[in-house]
Amino acid sequence: MADILTSFINWGLGLVDSLGYMGIFLISFIGNAVILLPVPAYAVVIIAGGILNPWLVGIFAGLGAAIGELTGYGVGRGGGYMIEKKYKSLLKNTKRWSERHGMFPIVILFAATPLPDDIVGIICGVINYDIRKFLGANIIGKIVSHSVLAWAGFYGSSLLGEWNMILFIIASFVFAIIVIKMVTADAKKPKAKTRSKRKKK
Repeated sequence: MADILTSFINWGLGLVDSLGYMGIFLISFIGNAVILLPVPAYAVVIIAGGILNPWLVGIFAGLGAAIGELTGYGVGRGGGYMIEKKYKSLLKNTKRWSERHGMFPIVILFAATPLPDDIVGIICGVINYDIRKFLGANIIGKIVSHSVLAWAGFYGSSLLGEWNMILFIIASFVFAIIVIKMVTADAKKPKAKTRSKRKKK
């Protein structure tokens, strides 16, 4: 496995060497198009940030990553029936919550942090969230995260560990609050209905 990952990084660096920023775009696209499997495209972005303009590296890598995330959205749309059948209650609450509060900031949060954004892409596909908004939120989040990677490569990777840890803690806390609210969103409503039925009797 380690040999495969090393080979991918070397291949990616060769692509960047021959195609420049377009090579970074392609590597990030491939790395994010693969669902639920660790593809070390971020390593190429970090190294490229120390060689090329880190601002441009962040932008091209972010755009490639954002477009790559559409595969997860596509899986959600294509296999929506099976996923919805298994997780009907959770998805129903998620859709209701997204209509009330909006999924846009959530997609940005997952795209800009180490949280599993593939899962959010699949969920957005299942609930038929606007693909333009999904892509737009991913572009913002991915450019932010990949700019951090590129600048970490420019200044030294020691910055990356601290940044990732802080973001991961914040994002995990926010994510936990959101999930709890979505799962318990309708917890009080059935009680209200049963009370009204008892009064009628």
